[in-house]
Amino acid sequence: MTIGDNGKARGRAAADDVPDTDIDDDAAEEAVAPVGPEVAFTAIDWTPHAGDADGKVGAEVIQTLVKRLPNAPGVYRMMNATGDVLYVGKARSLKKRVTQYAQGRFHTNRIGRMVRETATMEFVVTRTEIEALLLEANLIKRLRPRFNVLMRDDKSFPYILITDDHASPGIYKHRGARSRKGDYFGPFASAQAVGRTINSLQRAFLLRSCTDSFFENRTRPCLLFQIKRCAAPCTGEISHGDYAALVSEAKDFLSGRSQKVKSEISVAMQHASDELDFERAAIYRDRLAALSHVQSHQGINPQFTEEADVFAIHQEGGQTCIQVFFFRTGQNWGNRAYFPKADPALEAAEVLGSFLAQFYDDKPTPRNVLLSHAVEEQDLLTEALTTRAGKKVSISVPQRGEKKDLTDSALQNAREALGRRLAETSTQTRLLAGFAETFGLENAPQRIEIYDNSHIMGTNAVGAMVVAGQEGFIKNQYRKFNIRSTDITPGDDFGMMREVMERRFSRLLKEHGDDQGEVIEGSASDGFPAWPDVILIDGGQGQMSAVRKILSDLGVEDRVTAIGIAKGQDREAGRERFFVKDKASFTLPVRDPVLYFIQRMRDEAHRFAIGSHRARRKKEMVKNPLDEISGIGPGRKRALLLHFGTAKAVSRAAVEDLMTVEGISERVAKIVYDHFHENR
Repeated sequence: MTIGDNGKARGRAAADDVPDTDIDDDAAEEAVAPVGPEVAFTAIDWTPHAGDADGKVGAEVIQTLVKRLPNAPGVYRMMNATGDVLYVGKARSLKKRVTQYAQGRFHTNRIGRMVRETATMEFVVTRTEIEALLLEANLIKRLRPRFNVLMRDDKSFPYILITDDHASPGIYKHRGARSRKGDYFGPFASAQAVGRTINSLQRAFLLRSCTDSFFENRTRPCLLFQIKRCAAPCTGEISHGDYAALVSEAKDFLSGRSQKVKSEISVAMQHASDELDFERAAIYRDRLAALSHVQSHQGINPQFTEEADVFAIHQEGGQTCIQVFFFRTGQNWGNRAYFPKADPALEAAEVLGSFLAQFYDDKPTPRNVLLSHAVEEQDLLTEALTTRAGKKVSISVPQRGEKKDLTDSALQNAREALGRRLAETSTQTRLLAGFAETFGLENAPQRIEIYDNSHIMGTNAVGAMVVAGQEGFIKNQYRKFNIRSTDITPGDDFGMMREVMERRFSRLLKEHGDDQGEVIEGSASDGFPAWPDVILIDGGQGQMSAVRKILSDLGVEDRVTAIGIAKGQDREAGRERFFVKDKASFTLPVRDPVLYFIQRMRDEAHRFAIGSHRARRKKEMVKNPLDEISGIGPGRKRALLLHFGTAKAVSRAAVEDLMTVEGISERVAKIVYDHFHENR
């Protein structure tokens, strides 16, 4: 984003009078920048003077601010007295839109509550309404205001990557930042869908999937060549030109030109057959069969829809489900259900429209977007996605034919997914109510934290915390604690739990010390409370004594109910003994649903702790001594290992030998030498 001269002057003037807010000029620029590679626009981040709204709140403060607003498109942010962003909206005319809030007449209770809590507002003036729409979606995802429709998306989508940074490109599953040079194809709904597709594509195009280091060190073809899953460019079994042709065909196929690729392979097979080269013809035949497998084994595959995303929305019981199907190259690449946080009073069209803008904020847009319901400002959204994608994007609500069948199928899946969620939520509510009754709690707990430790003879010790609530396990709230203290005797479970409790609740007091256990919007996850009502400790009376001592020292013992779970005799499930403050220990009936519920939570904590410990142990096992040397980055480490072969050989090298390595100066050579010879 570029700031005009007037914007700079007004920004400097405002900065002298206004205290720091959640979003400054730099933050606004960061939020606007991702609009698209071809979009650069002038915007003014305008903040009202502190004196403008001093002591005012609600419609009164908005009436004060609206007087100075321009009749131009932009984005506004409504904030409460503590600076938390309540709502982010966009407008074709900021002055007209904000004036509606200032009038004090509201159609819904939601808007009334939002206005009453507003203490100040901030504005970004944009050049067009399209830019305002894109910026609004970006800020909603970043700030997560509690009065907006919030898309819950805590897991990125996997993609297929065909690299461009190697003479013999490889094909890989990729998730995360697209930092490696290459072509990305997706999104896929799951890692399993990517794995299946890559497996079939290897049979069809014989592309390598090994790492570059493995590739460079091959002297003979690996097993994948023997089972006809790779053309083995590593050992020259195929020429660079022929391998490049395979890579080009794979890209064409994944880009939607599947019929062209199949036609070319079919012609080549016929040509080989005419020349009586039946062995080569058989290879082409197998490749055609593999391509057919890719296009037929993934469920519902349309005949005339090459590239589309299908969205269907269903509302019931105050909740919303949006089902998304991905179709690329005429194949179904999977589906995913979303349950956005939205006011139950909002209509499906408004929820779906806001969801779409946020969904494509960081994902590639297909040429066709098919919807089960028409959305508000559909033409504006179409134009915005076209601008971001740099290609023509069509948004439509099909009324007949194959596309209507696709949206109907997605809608049916949305109904079933929401039905399952409502049933699970109802069951979870009953279990939490039973849990409260069993342990004498005043109310059903909204947040339960379960703790466990994992280590082997005290090594690579890890503490784990999992979180459960009314929606089941809240996985984006899980935390692991690498045990750092050097004073703990290896294997001292009491000491490890003491460190975990100190770190967890010290940070909780620092970040949410004034919350008093209430639900804080955005403090944890879309209105999920930051403070636990209950903590479950996998341990007996000894563990509980250590935990209660920490809670007492921190002054939070009365805010949290701590419960210990000791394994039964012979560690038999169903005989667990429970320890609660001021009560004698007790067991539950073997078939009690609450007991099963607690066992499931404890087992999840155990699974997460074991997984975290194994990951840390694996990392420790492959740790290289060169990693510990200050000033030795990946490039120099690679150069040293390529020259000497092993870290042990590096440790034995003299300074003069180290200096012969490219990129190793005398100063760096002495650092490396001294690291391995400090005791001499």
